[in-house]
Amino acid sequence: MTKAKVLWVDDEIDLLRIQILYLEEKGHTVFTANNGFDAVELVKENNYDIVFLDENMPGISGLDVLSEIKRIKPALPVVMVTKNEEEDIMDDAVGSKIDDYLIKPVNPKQIILAIKKNIENRQLISEKTSEKYQSEFLKLNTEISQAGTYHEWYNLYKDLVYWELELDKSGDHTMDEVLIQQKKDANIEFSKFIKNNYKDWFVPDTKNRPKMPFDFFRHEIIPLLDAKKKVCVLMIDNLRFDQWQLLQPVINQYLETEKEELWFSMLPTATQYARNAFFAGLTPLEISRRYPQYWLNDEEEGGKNAHEKELLAELFLRYRRKVKFSYDKILNNKFGEKVNENIANLMQNQLSVIIYNFVDILSHARTDTKMIRELADGESAYRDLTLTWFEHSPLLNLIKLLAQEDVTVFITTDHGTVNVDNPIKVVGDRHTTANLRYKQGRNLAYNKKEIFEITKPESVGLPVTNISSSYIFAYNSDFFAYPNNYNHYVKYYKNTFQHGGISLEEMLIPCIKLKPKR
Repeated sequence: MTKAKVLWVDDEIDLLRIQILYLEEKGHTVFTANNGFDAVELVKENNYDIVFLDENMPGISGLDVLSEIKRIKPALPVVMVTKNEEEDIMDDAVGSKIDDYLIKPVNPKQIILAIKKNIENRQLISEKTSEKYQSEFLKLNTEISQAGTYHEWYNLYKDLVYWELELDKSGDHTMDEVLIQQKKDANIEFSKFIKNNYKDWFVPDTKNRPKMPFDFFRHEIIPLLDAKKKVCVLMIDNLRFDQWQLLQPVINQYLETEKEELWFSMLPTATQYARNAFFAGLTPLEISRRYPQYWLNDEEEGGKNAHEKELLAELFLRYRRKVKFSYDKILNNKFGEKVNENIANLMQNQLSVIIYNFVDILSHARTDTKMIRELADGESAYRDLTLTWFEHSPLLNLIKLLAQEDVTVFITTDHGTVNVDNPIKVVGDRHTTANLRYKQGRNLAYNKKEIFEITKPESVGLPVTNISSSYIFAYNSDFFAYPNNYNHYVKYYKNTFQHGGISLEEMLIPCIKLKPKR
């Protein structure tokens, strides 16, 4: 048991000798003060593990002392001790960030329990979390080796993310390497699953395939619009499921989750392909054939996602729906705030579509900017940086505004991202695409055992610029590197977040349906 350094503040401290002696017998060190002014000075000058604070004292009240202590040392646990059970007193105490409270008269066992809850709690949670993960480890390994359907991969990925976040919250890093290796093992098996099944999902009229980006508007949005519902689609580019899990508690203060699903992104897991498919309701091959004016191939100059609004308009025309919709792409906070100011006009539409590019910008900035790379050093820091952005972004303000409207809200993405650390050599000509996780071109040289190759792109809904063009995709945490200037290339891109290839993090994407909390 942790030996605590306790400060007990009560104007009748002499009447608490029995409780204090009991604490000292248990190995705790107890310091006392009989008024709030002395207590504040003691907290300024000394370090304590916990404070027991009388609520009703002459001079300066317990609530005022609580506020002052929290201003000086916000993380110091304070337990309010009170005779008063009035609800407003408790509300004031909670509003002042009280950690716990006890009702007088208190017995020694209550005090010991309060110490356990507020000092040892994190350690106990940490130990229990590690124990629970260890007990689940073999079960997860069995599921990894046996997963044979996309539904099983949904559930397995959710479990892995759950344990990753739980261990992260616990602060216990003893199992980090074990979980990292288990995720790598899962990605190896997932890559095999994609290699064996992906092409079958594009066989005409197949029934056995997961939902993919080009299904979104047909499956989710058109039925709601037909039912005269108002809908807002928030696409956060490059949002992973673990990042969504961190954002969800904040969002659920304002919007209630109706449905949480994982969908499959498409290959390449890159904005040009997955997001155009999302808005067009078509594969990239179909877009290039039906609307060549809206499609640019990899090697062509120009913005590859410049016509998403036009593609969405064409989708509604194909389905013979007359839909009044707005489309906004947020690239900076200033424009995000401008969209928020226009919320009344947006809500005049049946459908509002808003794209936030920050997470995608963050992943690229982490590669190119040393400071961002240091701030987002690893998976946990990358998630935390996403949460910090969100809590101070116009997007959170927009969600608060939407919570006041009669609207169904979707939060989704086009693809995720993966931390790469293993270079794979590939050779291509000057027309080969530059992406680190996939390549498209005519004269590609590579080790076939290390990549997923598609020599007939049309069979998986991908366009080609030359009859002999093919696509190759990196697995797991691999990334493609050219032999020329190899060492410099590897050093620059190793341990960066990339997308375009095959991994759980890139391909299994969140699709969340929400409604205002009323």
